[in-house]
Amino acid sequence: MTEPPSAVRPSAAVLLLHGGAETGLGPPPSGPLNLPAVRMRPFARAIAAATGDGATDVLVRTARYTHRGWNGPREDPFHDAVRALDALRREAGEIPVVLVGHSMGARAALRAAGHPLVRGVVGLAPWCPAGDPVTQLGDRDVVLLHSTRDRITSPRASQSFTGRARRAGAHACLVAIRRSDHAMLRRARTWHALTTRIATGLLGLAPLPEAVATAFRLPSDAPARHGTLDLDRLDLDRPDYAWTGRSSGPSIGNR
Repeated sequence: MTEPPSAVRPSAAVLLLHGGAETGLGPPPSGPLNLPAVRMRPFARAIAAATGDGATDVLVRTARYTHRGWNGPREDPFHDAVRALDALRREAGEIPVVLVGHSMGARAALRAAGHPLVRGVVGLAPWCPAGDPVTQLGDRDVVLLHSTRDRITSPRASQSFTGRARRAGAHACLVAIRRSDHAMLRRARTWHALTTRIATGLLGLAPLPEAVATAFRLPSDAPARHGTLDLDRLDLDRPDYAWTGRSSGPSIGNR
């Protein structure tokens, strides 16, 4: 992990996992050349600002990858995520952790969610292959955010994944974000603010958006579309992000 240990014993942590490539055995570029890691910095700043008022001591850490790619059955970023969680445990003890991952990093976060420290996952434009396991997500909170215009990873696959995760015992939902993109550059502030709100909510530091809390209460056999929320029907001016639309969610993958 990249940040130095905190001098005060923390109460919780957020671990960020950036995106990468499907294959690539070389190490990620360093510094500003690692664009996927650079893209996660505003998320780290937003989460740190939201949890740095002195009322709580929340660590914000970034996982360090050994290789730039997922690399098929090697699943390198998954193992890097587990190592980062083990390092957090050595640093801070048995504290709750929320994983925030983008694209390949979201896939790694979902795979690593079975680690004892993990309370929940926020997946940003996640890479969710149909065959990936979900049993590790039992009793975990999972919120996926996906642009309906994403052309790199599939919002439909994310919707299907939340249904499978719910059947495995997870509390899961998908927030569909219109007029955005895979890199989360369009409507960037919305991505940062909503991710921060959900991550702090999953840690119990703030109320979850009511729409998310409602989706978490869906029965395990509910159709995946019932756990899909349309961001543009969420009233972001209200502190609880109250849900003002239909629970069946928007059409995915065609906007």
